[in-house]
Amino acid sequence: MRLSAAALLLLAVSTAEAFTAPSSGWNLQQKTQITSSSLKSTTESTEKEANPDFNGVFVEKKGGKGAVTASQQALEQNLSLGAPPARPLGGHFLTKGGVQVTSHIEGVEFSTNLAKKDTSSGRIEALIEKLDDHKGVLLTSSYEFPGRYARWSLGFVDPPLEIAGRGSHCTIKALNDRGLVLMPAIQKAMETLQSEGTLEKIETISGDDAEATPSRIDVTVVPPGAVGTFSEEERSRQPSLFSVVRSLIDLFGYDGGDGQLGLYGGFGYDLTFQFEPIDLAQERDPEQRDLVLYLPDEILVVDQDKRDAWTVSYEFRVDEQCTQGMPRLGEAEPYQPYDEATTSFSPRDTPPNDFSGSVEKAKEEFKVGNLFEAVLSQTFREKLTDENPPSVLFRRLRGRNPAPYGFLINLGEQEYLVGASPEMFVRCEATQENDFRPGAIRVETCPISGTVARGADALEDAQRVKSLMMNAKEESELTMCTDVDRNDKSRICEPGSVKVIGRRQIEMYSRLIHTVDHVEGYLRPEFDALDAFLCHTWAVTVTGAPKTWAIQFVEDNERSPRCWYGGAVGMVGFDGGLNTGLTLRTVRIKNGVAEVRAGATLLYDSDPLAEEHETELKASAMIDAIVQEGPEDTLDRVESAEKEKDPLNVGEGKSIILIDHEDSFVHTLGNYLRQTGASVKTLRSGPTALSTLEAMISEGNKPDMVVLSPGPGNPSDFGLSKSIEFLTKNRIPGFGVCLGLQGMVEHFGGTLGVLGYPMHGKPSTISLTSKGRDEDSIFKGLPESFEVARYHSLHGIKDCMPSCLEITALTEDGIVMGIQHKELPFAAVQFHPESILTGPATGMTILRNALSNLRYSDDEEESIPSGAELVGKLEVLSVAELKDMAVAAGLSGRGTKSELVVKLALWKHKSSEAKAGRLDLDGMTVPDLRELKQGLGLKGTATTKAQLLEVLKESLLN
Repeated sequence: MRLSAAALLLLAVSTAEAFTAPSSGWNLQQKTQITSSSLKSTTESTEKEANPDFNGVFVEKKGGKGAVTASQQALEQNLSLGAPPARPLGGHFLTKGGVQVTSHIEGVEFSTNLAKKDTSSGRIEALIEKLDDHKGVLLTSSYEFPGRYARWSLGFVDPPLEIAGRGSHCTIKALNDRGLVLMPAIQKAMETLQSEGTLEKIETISGDDAEATPSRIDVTVVPPGAVGTFSEEERSRQPSLFSVVRSLIDLFGYDGGDGQLGLYGGFGYDLTFQFEPIDLAQERDPEQRDLVLYLPDEILVVDQDKRDAWTVSYEFRVDEQCTQGMPRLGEAEPYQPYDEATTSFSPRDTPPNDFSGSVEKAKEEFKVGNLFEAVLSQTFREKLTDENPPSVLFRRLRGRNPAPYGFLINLGEQEYLVGASPEMFVRCEATQENDFRPGAIRVETCPISGTVARGADALEDAQRVKSLMMNAKEESELTMCTDVDRNDKSRICEPGSVKVIGRRQIEMYSRLIHTVDHVEGYLRPEFDALDAFLCHTWAVTVTGAPKTWAIQFVEDNERSPRCWYGGAVGMVGFDGGLNTGLTLRTVRIKNGVAEVRAGATLLYDSDPLAEEHETELKASAMIDAIVQEGPEDTLDRVESAEKEKDPLNVGEGKSIILIDHEDSFVHTLGNYLRQTGASVKTLRSGPTALSTLEAMISEGNKPDMVVLSPGPGNPSDFGLSKSIEFLTKNRIPGFGVCLGLQGMVEHFGGTLGVLGYPMHGKPSTISLTSKGRDEDSIFKGLPESFEVARYHSLHGIKDCMPSCLEITALTEDGIVMGIQHKELPFAAVQFHPESILTGPATGMTILRNALSNLRYSDDEEESIPSGAELVGKLEVLSVAELKDMAVAAGLSGRGTKSELVVKLALWKHKSSEAKAGRLDLDGMTVPDLRELKQGLGLKGTATTKAQLLEVLKESLLN
């Protein structure tokens, strides 16, 4: 509560003024003055308090001139933010290698209704299904960030061409007759590459007819030159698999066009060894590929921001051969679940606690200066069944973990990548407006480092963001990542163009909060997007620094090869652009086994066990998508995902009177009380308040509780003692907030004091006393210490507390924050449970406990456990046990663990109420009975009241 300077001289008022609203000003002649002795006592009680310094952190209020923001820059330069360009017109163009291309655009109705098959969403869903059995790619961005990311989707199946490679060997394969048309041009490009000394060998496979067009071309790249025979700026141009990719880009490259034609797919982690060779220590699967890219000939494009969608279809002509009229077909390879007989299985590659030992090794390297930071990872595995194919996992991830780089890629050979990556790897885009030259290629990256778990709500998120931003170790992680990233760009970018355009910006994902930097540069004329890609392999956020030594350390200390983890997915455009995301938060599926790999950035400051927990936290969202069913599994989402009722409605059926002492937060408090399920009526304090209560009692509507709100002034200004006397006389439980607590202290014989420093809108950590931790406490279920919001100057003096009141909570400096009567159902808090600083979860827990625990003994009926108790007991059960319990109760056994817990808690709560006679099923209307059945998720069809009663009673009363 708040007091003016004059009001601080007043602590009491005549009881004759009870329920009389104070005048607009402070009439000192009408107030009872504090005696000199009591004022002395009050002052002595507070002089030991140390006044907090809430201005301890300097906040600059002058200047205000800043750089152009990334979002403003994106607008001025017309940057795509990774999204496809506006719907193209189609037409004809000739590539740099002489391939004639015709593109045809067909509009698609934009819709977010997944069930409408011929719309954008319906076609995306059909594409997802088809990717279980057909090669292809779906890329989605379901995350927005100003100047960085937009929302879009793009995908295809049955591409005509596949490029796959491992080590120095690369295979280019026609996947259908349309791909065969392109093979002669590709063969010529490879022969040119061989004549330039880049390829060691070319082998063509044409089937039985040696003269026929080759359906497959195998090439071997010559080894790169010895270190020292070329400059470091030329390293990205040394022979590698990327030499083959660059040759294809040169073949199909074009100026203009629609911006969507290119190579799509995945880039494996081991590709970095072609750029920076190291000593390999781990055994590799000889069949594991490092590179799989597809050239599509029909692409579905959805631009969610522009609410537009279309398909772009391509026809190719090489020499006299043309794809016009050829069917767009592909060979089906049905998804195969895990088979015990053919595939071995291990649940993880690193035993529990062993990861911590690797962290200790890294710290030794940091200590002697061999490394600055390192990123170690571990792999977790799950077996897949027919019920969770790649399409189902993708839908779950898309729904539960929106990300800027979502993807579902069928790589063939029973290998899939399903991911929701938060981090851009490299993005390149030609820009006309820049400081260097028209058409200069802008390269950008967004290093992510610094992680904290999401809170329960926005308020807790804010607290965790604060802790993340103030953590020096987390800041050091990102600083090192960005410094290395800037160095990668400086190798190939224009002098002075490499800039940090976003520093420690917050990106929030489903379970994690990250700090992110945004770095840009402009390529020098002699370099292209592939140079930018190679110079960043792989990002320091997945390797460490110094990068080469860190990559060697990773090779020596991780327990299995990374395969695709830490690599990239995306597209290399034939228009010179590139858009790739790091392969993080990814499920790799191989032969029916789902692998989730997660890493942690290590520094000398790292806590080994905390870093191991971080990898487990990062992996948890992916594992959840593998093992936890959800409404995303089907298209019937609206019905299956219907929100169930809150099982914590402990106030349901109860009536509360909230007495308003002219406070500014009383209606928020009333809103919280209504969330318990209670009926709440707010009465302004004054002469009529008690008479209204008396009338309710005489009519048989005695409230279950009266809540005494906060307010200005002191308790006597509102006659709180008379209110409390009325409640005790009529055996009505009472709960007080701030002024309400002060009124209880005074009424029962205690003394109030004045804080040396008024706490208005300030947070404080309070600790529960032994009484505050009792089962009947209003703080039941809360931690022993937590943060609350304070708005008060008066307080109950601890040493002058009446014997009938027990202290339940205190601040660090001994200010009373909670009380509870020893015999009567009265309790109060000296803080605001409804404030954002207290947090909704904490505030609601206190109010629910007050409604559950504050009652007269002769009013008690059969004990019904609180919602918090029910949830707590159910949380310890396994998913299988919860499903069995649900089925036994006649409920649906589908849903995630959280959904099952909520469903069963609601059922138990309603069952207890029904058995105790609190829930009158027979007196309910048909709509109410139907709503209750639907909310419980009861099986069976019931339309009439008799049928509904039969189903409900069988479940709730048996």
